[in-house]
Amino acid sequence: MEGHFEQAAADIKTYGKDLSNEELLTLYSLYKQATVGDCNTERPGMLDLKGKAKWDAWNGVKGKSQVDAKKEYVQTVLKYLPDDVKAKYN
Repeated sequence: MEGHFEQAAADIKTYGKDLSNEELLTLYSLYKQATVGDCNTERPGMLDLKGKAKWDAWNGVKGKSQVDAKKEYVQTVLKYLPDDVKAKYN
């Protein structure tokens, strides 16, 4: 699983350039949960809209295990990859 997680993180940098903000926030939250665990920072201030959105997304997956977050991250990334790249994950 760890290898697939690292590969997915690398692949999404190449193939995820056209993702919506919502899709990017989902991936961000799962990545942070997988690598750090539950959100461990205070919510950013009112003027930091981007920071608040990222914090809210990460805090939204609070309680999900790091292993489950890695699995969900890989599954989510696979939705956005071309078929020939997906083949590496089998």
